[in-house]
Amino acid sequence: MTPLPRVGLPTDHKQIGAHPFLAVGEKYVRAVVDGAGCLPLLVPTLDPVLPLEDLLEGLDGLLLTGAVSNIEPHHYSDESSYEGNLLDPRRDATNLPLIPLAVRMGVPVLAICRGFQEVNVAFGGSLYQKVHEQPGFMDHREDKDAPLDVQYGPAHAITLAAGGVLAAVAGSGSAVVNSLHGQGVRRLGDGLVVEASAPDGLIEAFRHEGPAFMLAVQWHPEWKVTENPFYLGIFKAFGDACRARAAQRPAT
Repeated sequence: MTPLPRVGLPTDHKQIGAHPFLAVGEKYVRAVVDGAGCLPLLVPTLDPVLPLEDLLEGLDGLLLTGAVSNIEPHHYSDESSYEGNLLDPRRDATNLPLIPLAVRMGVPVLAICRGFQEVNVAFGGSLYQKVHEQPGFMDHREDKDAPLDVQYGPAHAITLAAGGVLAAVAGSGSAVVNSLHGQGVRRLGDGLVVEASAPDGLIEAFRHEGPAFMLAVQWHPEWKVTENPFYLGIFKAFGDACRARAAQRPAT
């Protein structure tokens, strides 16, 4: 029996009561299983950071999840962090160097929401801390008082780049996605290629120009992944890339 490809999910650092926890949202773990057909493994975001090359040698893919936290702005600008901004410096310390190393090592990467922003910053890009305060942009945030099915429901259309990964998945030049983010791409990082844009022009997805699978999306395709053909197609494409990498692994 062929072993399932192993997909690492870097954790969020959370304080629950008196104790620190490392956690990943269950919806991302389920999407790796049900959407990508892979085995999810949690990657601890510790201080000091684990040996990243050793970590990636044992993985066939990397899923960078969304989170309630944001990247500390000193990683991409000289702006101060705004009051009330939730941060996770341990996750920053692991993921920002992990991402370019994964691409160099040919490890498939799928990045979602915060993960999408991490990839952009890791390749030298910058972010808007509050997209909704920028002239000409929509408010891309969800209504946090609404039921989850409404928060993660269809929010707006996106235009898909001709000849791109997402256009192939969708079989179309457009799709409709959810929208639950306050931050977004200001300047696109080096070597990144736009895959999708929102009606206001905000970048919604990109890939890396290299040969390895590296796709980042601003929306949340993990949400009820088996019920949305476009979302499921994204995870299946990621899973296929992970299986291809696993097939190249020497037998043990």
